[in-house]
Amino acid sequence: PVVFGIGGNNTAAVVSDLLTYKLDKVDAILSASPYYNKPTQNGIYAHYQALAGATDKPIIVYNVPGRTSSNIAADTTIRLANDFSNIVAVKEASGSMEQIMDIIQNKPDDFLVISGDDAITLPIISAGGDGVISVVGNAFPKQFSKMVNAAMKDEMTAAREAHYLLLPIIAPLFAEGNPAGVKECLAELDIMSNHLRLPLVNVSSELQSKLIELCRNIYNS
Repeated sequence: PVVFGIGGNNTAAVVSDLLTYKLDKVDAILSASPYYNKPTQNGIYAHYQALAGATDKPIIVYNVPGRTSSNIAADTTIRLANDFSNIVAVKEASGSMEQIMDIIQNKPDDFLVISGDDAITLPIISAGGDGVISVVGNAFPKQFSKMVNAAMKDEMTAAREAHYLLLPIIAPLFAEGNPAGVKECLAELDIMSNHLRLPLVNVSSELQSKLIELCRNIYNS
């Protein structure tokens, strides 16, 4: 499935993008909660209400307080899930298992709760989550998909083995910003060149050495 990111902190501009972009080959829209201006929960609800009215495409709400400086409360996510048929999922990167479990427990049956945090994807799936939109999976798709698929099948021994193989590299991937860390790994694996746009810059030489060592450990295990 192709999920296309359209978001921003200007609701009218996001609506305009939804109305004007060619989206016929897109399966769904991933839209991060408005950043910087920190709307209230009613403001977040009204933002997504406007987006849901502007497109027939399924919308995945993206809650990532570490980037937006505001959290979408569980009650707001559940309210959106119940009120709009084309708001079909949330990518949850709040880091709060309590909040995530609240959503899982109280959401409509057909609403998906997707992990947005690689390090806690296993416990999220174990609690009833539906999968992940991953960073580490870009560099280690075989290992990470093994973990996710095993967890979804409740094969927890295999899931834990793959989880703990990858866990040591997850925090370093984000230590100096994302996507700088994962691009360093992708360059080490000869998948792509390590190029970032300012103000993002390449990781330090110290972190580079650590990531290269961790990459080799995973591929040699």
